Amino acid sequence: MLRLYWIALQSIWIKEIIRFSRIWVQTLLPPVITMSLYFVIFGSLMGSRIGNMGGVDYMQFIVPGLIMMAVITNAYANVASSFFNAKYQRNIEELLVAPVPTYIVIIGYIGGGVARGVITGVLVTGVSSFFVPLQIYSWSILVLVLLLTAILFSLGGLLNAVFAKTFDDISLVPTFVLTPLTYLGGVFYSLSLLPPFWQDLSKLNPIVYMVSGFRYGFLGMTELSLQLTLTVLITFISVFYTLAWYLINRGQGLRS
Repeated sequence: MLRLYWIALQSIWIKEIIRFSRIWVQTLLPPVITMSLYFVIFGSLMGSRIGNMGGVDYMQFIVPGLIMMAVITNAYANVASSFFNAKYQRNIEELLVAPVPTYIVIIGYIGGGVARGVITGVLVTGVSSFFVPLQIYSWSILVLVLLLTAILFSLGGLLNAVFAKTFDDISLVPTFVLTPLTYLGGVFYSLSLLPPFWQDLSKLNPIVYMVSGFRYGFLGMTELSLQLTLTVLITFISVFYTLAWYLINRGQGLRS
């Protein structure tokens, strides 16, 4: 039985990876170009005027945040669009009637989102090396925060797809929730520059912790507790996974 579950999981993974790989011009190239523009505008042009941020060159300061932005948006978008397409075309019904546990379906789709998020992150990291010399303070923290963040937003994309009823619903959360939280997540500035009230308010934004943890992996500097960062990530993952399992197991929003 375990072998059959493994085959089912592999099938979903392979399908998801082939899906975004075939249209790499639409899935992998745009974030690389977008982040390159960020590096040029905010790093090369504005960075020289800003100077240092948190004791390091401004260009080095924003690199971890920009990489995290690419990982978040691509992990989220991959699962949201893929799962909703499966709903829209009623392919998901084949999985619902198949003897495949709900957790296999969830892990399969998450695997595709994580793969796209990580590949995009690696590509953006490669681009950033043309603008600033990269230094890695802790590979273990870097990889751990990267994977946990990709898993979290893959689950977020899955939940968005479950609740979405039209293609327009897929873009609502990224536009009105994800984008504002990302830009207010400490990517381009240090929290220490904010007044105390806004610093406390910023700590309600979960993306702040992800960017801070990822920046620690790169530069060895963090404005928030690393333990708190991991706690926030694991807590959100647990809540999102439980909710996704409950909804899919019941067929909420999936059955016509």
